[in-house]
Amino acid sequence: MTDTTARRDWEQRIGLPSDQPLTGIGELPPPTGLTATAGTALVHLEWRPVDGALGYLVHRATSADGPFTPLDHLGGDVLAVPHPPYADTMVEPGQTYHYKVATWSDSGAGALSDAVSRAPGDGTGAVTVAVDAAATPEPLPDVWRRMIGAEHFSLLIWDRPGPGGSDVAAEYAEALRIMKDELGVRSVRAHGTFLPETVTVNADGTFDFNGLDEVYDRFLATGLKPVVELSFIPKELTADPDYTVFSYRAQVSVPREWERWGDLVRALTVHLRERYGADEVATWEFEVWNEANLEVFWNGTQDDYHRLYEIAVREIKAVDERIRVGGPSSAAAGWVGALLEYCREHDVPVDFVSTHTYGNAPLDMRPLTRSFAQATGKPEPEILWTEWGVTPTHFHRVSDAVFSAPFVLHGMKSALASTDCLAYWVCSDQFEELGWPPKLLHGGFGLLTVGNLRKPRFWALYLLSRLGGGRVPATCTGDGGGSLVEALATRADDTVDVLVWNGTLDQSKIDGSADLARAVTVTVSGLEPGTYTVESARVDEEHANIGRVWRELSDADWPSEEQWATLRSSDTLPIEYLAKVAVGDDGVASVAVELPMPGIRSLRLTRQ
Repeated sequence: MTDTTARRDWEQRIGLPSDQPLTGIGELPPPTGLTATAGTALVHLEWRPVDGALGYLVHRATSADGPFTPLDHLGGDVLAVPHPPYADTMVEPGQTYHYKVATWSDSGAGALSDAVSRAPGDGTGAVTVAVDAAATPEPLPDVWRRMIGAEHFSLLIWDRPGPGGSDVAAEYAEALRIMKDELGVRSVRAHGTFLPETVTVNADGTFDFNGLDEVYDRFLATGLKPVVELSFIPKELTADPDYTVFSYRAQVSVPREWERWGDLVRALTVHLRERYGADEVATWEFEVWNEANLEVFWNGTQDDYHRLYEIAVREIKAVDERIRVGGPSSAAAGWVGALLEYCREHDVPVDFVSTHTYGNAPLDMRPLTRSFAQATGKPEPEILWTEWGVTPTHFHRVSDAVFSAPFVLHGMKSALASTDCLAYWVCSDQFEELGWPPKLLHGGFGLLTVGNLRKPRFWALYLLSRLGGGRVPATCTGDGGGSLVEALATRADDTVDVLVWNGTLDQSKIDGSADLARAVTVTVSGLEPGTYTVESARVDEEHANIGRVWRELSDADWPSEEQWATLRSSDTLPIEYLAKVAVGDDGVASVAVELPMPGIRSLRLTRQ
């Protein structure tokens, strides 16, 4: 298999709503109450949620007679969205569009709803965000902090010059520390636990983990915890040594002798407990393989994966029942229902289900995990999205664009009530899989560039992490309110934080859209009378956008030393202080801001 076949683009993803259903619950009825509202350069869709749905597939036609086809917002992966509302921004003025919505369940897309029709209109371009600061604050689940993705941990011992002459090991370690210190991330998932530099198969069949010890010692020094992804397999144990993936030729064949896979997993588990302590290792997640539902990562069948999983989890639990194990670590939300059904039928432990999606908010897998718990009487498995991002395609310019910043907030907000973890893939552009970065801005997956400059996506997570106190209601209404423009708000003592963003799933708008810009009025009620300072930060084309700074500096591949200094001095999120607000006896404060698409605005109101 060549490296180019490993590109995770549209054609390689499976489990897509259009053709690959999961297995399990059965077809659900279509949603009812579908409405379409005209807005400036969009059509805003709402419908009533269906109990048991994992998501919804929006269909559109330009004729009332059809054909109705799923809306493809060009994210390169799963098309179904987890819930309403939905903003269709792939519209033309004067064109009437006809919409139907199908419920997406574990059996795939169901029947279509009744149709509604609407053309985009000339809206007001105004959105109101109403924040109720008098409400009792509720916990804000920090699904973004539980885990982050990263390139294989053995980059921590890389001893050759990296892209642009960088020190790979030092920059990679620094990137991990930035994730921990600035975003509050607690654990890191990476491929390649069983790479040649980490595990050696001795002549007598035993395993030498000295290389892994050096890597893990350096990793644990960052203060983070590893997700032990059981991937891939030593060459000596594989059935087809020529079946590899990535530039570092990771072995992704089925085992030649299945019992040797079990020996390897048991030996690793025993070794880690002996070196790092049984109580410590019991706090780590062990995930079985990566994206076995893509042939680039696995030359076996789904049944083969279930065998791989069962052997691994039984060996680990035989060593320590406390260690949390899960899978299927699948691409495009595939195989989750099938793994749960297999574990139910064969009484196989599963502490969490893990899967991936890109270019969209994650589906709601709770109906599957709840059904498993009800059927088995066992605790409901956690739901860990162990890879998620704006695109599955490496070297895609959307990864460096401001467009991806509000996308991140949209996905994280959507996941608050339905997941336990939404891990962005990945932290750093020090990334080897499909070839090293050819230049500073190359469309890398990283939240940070080579050199650890912060991209707009990083600042989105930073602002999310900066929200203080507990969550209070924030309701968006108006022209695209709730679908295009969204918000989160928190309150702590005399401070209210409001994070509002303007973004679309529609990747034909990567460069932005003036027609989708909105005038936003944030109204906060329930405040104590007094004078409030208003602290603000922006992420948009002109603010906190290291790409714009670099483009204005040079068209070279890599910065000079002088240019690096300029870039580092610009690698900030400037804080502005808006006019103070006087709050009277009505307890209401209003702040008006302009919000481009794409764009983010944070507001912090503090009583003096």
